[in-house]
Amino acid sequence: MTALLFDLDGTLVDSDADHLAAFQSVFAPFGISLDRALYVTHIMGASNAMIGERFLPHLTPAQREQLLDAKEVAYRDGLGALTATRGAAELLDHAEAQELPCAVVTNAPRANAERVLEAIGLTHRLPILVIGGELARAKPDPLPYLTGLERTGARAESSVAFEDSLSGVRAAAAAGVAVVGLTTGLPGERLIEAGAVFAVADFTDRRIYDLIERRRRS
Repeated sequence: MTALLFDLDGTLVDSDADHLAAFQSVFAPFGISLDRALYVTHIMGASNAMIGERFLPHLTPAQREQLLDAKEVAYRDGLGALTATRGAAELLDHAEAQELPCAVVTNAPRANAERVLEAIGLTHRLPILVIGGELARAKPDPLPYLTGLERTGARAESSVAFEDSLSGVRAAAAAGVAVVGLTTGLPGERLIEAGAVFAVADFTDRRIYDLIERRRRS
């Protein structure tokens, strides 16, 4: 069985600017100046627990959790119009026609994932949500992708993952899944160095379909 496993932020939707603004708003009272470079290096793809440990070591775990929960509320409240990454709907059409199960594998909180999928009109197309924070270990650990494989009934050697962050690419690759990197936040060469088979700007790249077919035959 072949499955398609999608990261959410930066992959199915380019929402990094909204996340950066929300982090800036909750970090500012603590004197933390967060720019795009720091966001890409230390936040993109990381779990909230990891982010809290890095940026808020002076707070207790409970205080970090409360502050980062406030960040997620600020993110959801600040969302404007969102659009799915180009070619996503067509790729999901292809998966449906070929009877390939699909899932979202994300470190985003469930409330965020559900809100974003609804905003881009893909809730009914992607009913399987694997939330890293609900598991024993989030990305970059492979557990979220291993869980995605389990829930879709697919084999790692036959499946394809889509990721935009280094931690996400490493997680999927460690689970034995072929990874396509999305260059919404990082150069393609960095994603390939982390373990991606190749990198694309969006889902219209025909190499994606060729890779899926090769994996189906494996």
